[in-house]
Amino acid sequence: MSARPLIAIPARLSERASALRFRAEVNAYKLMEAVFEAGGEPMSVHPTRPVGDDEVRDRLHFADGVLLPGGGDLAARWAGQDTHASEYDVDEVQDAFDLAVARVAIEDGRPLLAICRGLQVVNVARGGDLIQDLPTPHRRVHVVGGLTVSCHHHQGIGRLGKGLRAIAHADDGTIEALTLDDHEGWFRGVQWHPEDTAGADPDQAALFEGLIRAGRSPRSW
Repeated sequence: MSARPLIAIPARLSERASALRFRAEVNAYKLMEAVFEAGGEPMSVHPTRPVGDDEVRDRLHFADGVLLPGGGDLAARWAGQDTHASEYDVDEVQDAFDLAVARVAIEDGRPLLAICRGLQVVNVARGGDLIQDLPTPHRRVHVVGGLTVSCHHHQGIGRLGKGLRAIAHADDGTIEALTLDDHEGWFRGVQWHPEDTAGADPDQAALFEGLIRAGRSPRSW
């Protein structure tokens, strides 16, 4: 295992990026920095439409942990729902890859941190569904243990997937964080973006530190 645990992060597809001439694959600087500052080595992974989960499993062979980041909307059809007019930046190749990554990480017991869209991907991968458009995109979140954070997202967790349990809610009842009771490894899933303030907020940095700490443990897969 590397001195710095290798953390696989599916890249996001961008139509344009400064200094690049064409369509780009990117990950947010703040996200990569938060992983690095926690002691990990962030590794972007090229998203493709996988033939099956074993293909993704083979591609993640190097990873000591996985981080599913934020991004555009997950297509409604993956949860058996109707498309909503508010959907944006849907990319079905990205969807198929992220869903396979979520399934593989959970089935193999790999350490997994899921952020915003990433948490929604996990919920759908476990058979849950989404609220396609929340009436109030911004809310205050109350986390078990007394932590309060600010969160902004237009899609939300609907019916919970198998084994998932809510551990944070907004004042209006919206689910904002989940744990996974039957995951053999380490898992945390949040709707807010802890990378935004991890550099100054120990509570947010702790999410990345937990992922890296779990990534240093002996592999069970």
